[in-house]
Amino acid sequence: MSEHEADLNERDTDEVLAGVGPRLRRIRKERGATLAGLSEATGISVSTLSRLESGLRKPSLELLLPIARAHQVPLDELVGAPPVGDPRVRSKPIVRHGRTHWPLTRQPGGLLAYKVLEPARSIEPDPRVHEGYEWMYVLSGRLRLVLGDHDVVLGPGEAAEFDTRVPHWFGSTGDGPVEFLSIFGPQGERMHVRARPKQGGEDG
Repeated sequence: MSEHEADLNERDTDEVLAGVGPRLRRIRKERGATLAGLSEATGISVSTLSRLESGLRKPSLELLLPIARAHQVPLDELVGAPPVGDPRVRSKPIVRHGRTHWPLTRQPGGLLAYKVLEPARSIEPDPRVHEGYEWMYVLSGRLRLVLGDHDVVLGPGEAAEFDTRVPHWFGSTGDGPVEFLSIFGPQGERMHVRARPKQGGEDG
C-alpha cells in the first residue's frame, strides 16, 4: 500500500469514527432511552456514554457491542458501515475463434469463471498445453474433451477437471451447440469438486 493510499484509508476511518457519536445519540433518542437507563442496561457509566456521544471518547467493540444489544440493532447500524454493493456481474460477451464467452467474475487474476457457448461444428482436435487448471460443467448439449490419451464426451450435468499442462482440446461434437461453465485457475489452483465414476452399489 502506498503512503497516499494509507493516508486516504486513515481519513476514511477517522470520518467513520467521527460519525459514531451523533449516531449513538440519535438512536438512543429514537428509542426514548436516557443515558442513565442505557448505563443500567449496558453496565457502561453515564460519563463514558456521554463522552462517546459527544465524540470525546473513541468508540471500541467493547463499548459498542453492549450498546448494540441494548438497542437491539446490528453493530453495522451503530458504526454506519457502507451498504453492500450490487453483486450482479454485468459483462459483455467475448467471441474468440467462433466461441462465445460470458465472464462471470470481475476480479482480475486468480480463478476465472465463464459461461461458454460453442456452436455446432466439426473441428479436428488440436491439443494444446499451458499453465493452469480447468474445471468444466456442461449445461446443455454435448462437449467433446480430448485430454492426453482420453477422448470423451460429456453431457448435461457432467463435469470434468484437468491440469492444462496435459495436452487438451474441447469443443462441440458437431451434432449441436454446447453450453458449459468453465472455471480456470491460471496458477494451477484446483477445484474442490471432482467428477468420479459411480461405484457399484452406491445410490445417487
